[in-house]
Amino acid sequence: MFEEERKRRIVQFLERYTRGSVQELSQETGVSESTIRRDLKELEEAKLLKRTHGGAVSLQSVNFEAPYYDKEDRFLEEKRRIARKAVQMIQEGDAILLDGGTTTLQIAKELKSFSNIKVITNSIMALNELKECRNIEVSITGGMLRPDTMAFVGPMAEHSLDMVRVDKAFLATNGLDLQQGISTPNMLEAATKRKMIAIAKQVILLADRSKIEQVSYCKVADITEIDHLFMDSGAPDSFIQKLRETGVDVTLV
Repeated sequence: MFEEERKRRIVQFLERYTRGSVQELSQETGVSESTIRRDLKELEEAKLLKRTHGGAVSLQSVNFEAPYYDKEDRFLEEKRRIARKAVQMIQEGDAILLDGGTTTLQIAKELKSFSNIKVITNSIMALNELKECRNIEVSITGGMLRPDTMAFVGPMAEHSLDMVRVDKAFLATNGLDLQQGISTPNMLEAATKRKMIAIAKQVILLADRSKIEQVSYCKVADITEIDHLFMDSGAPDSFIQKLRETGVDVTLV
């Protein structure tokens, strides 16, 4: 692969997934990690990306959101590990909330062994996963469907959420930044997530490392409004340390 084509492939990868590690970009292009580091330095100088610890992030608009099915397989094994660990917080008798998202969908897949829990969700994908579980009481919020997240949002969804209180809310996010908090590209989605936080005794955020230092158009909440974060162990140690200093419990898996 010629240098120009390789660099174009790197930029396209970041535009699609927002973030990539040196290892991932090396695998994507078939060149050594040292070559990727040199490419990233030159691409940053050309203002085509921003280098981070261990990789790079896209400079695309804060309003960008990849379609749901583009995100579904991204970091899939990490999402599965996060879900398997996070579901251990659920106890029989709990009422839980599942936000729309590809990582929260993995939580839904882990719930089938429970016999006495209530689940409310705004996610069509989670509903589809749980629809035949006779041992779980499942409710859907309704509202306006957003194809990019396959989730219901807006005033109707918020009204449904107003009528319940849950023990634990499992939330997804597009961005996770120490100063800017958690964020999403869509205003209605942000408002629905804020309502989810308001009705939950415990707020649990699920995020793979691609969300680190990402900031989207609409702020959902400050970091300090999150009680517990589950993240894959590929996250930079320095970021995790600063996150813990804010008082958030962090579990790496």
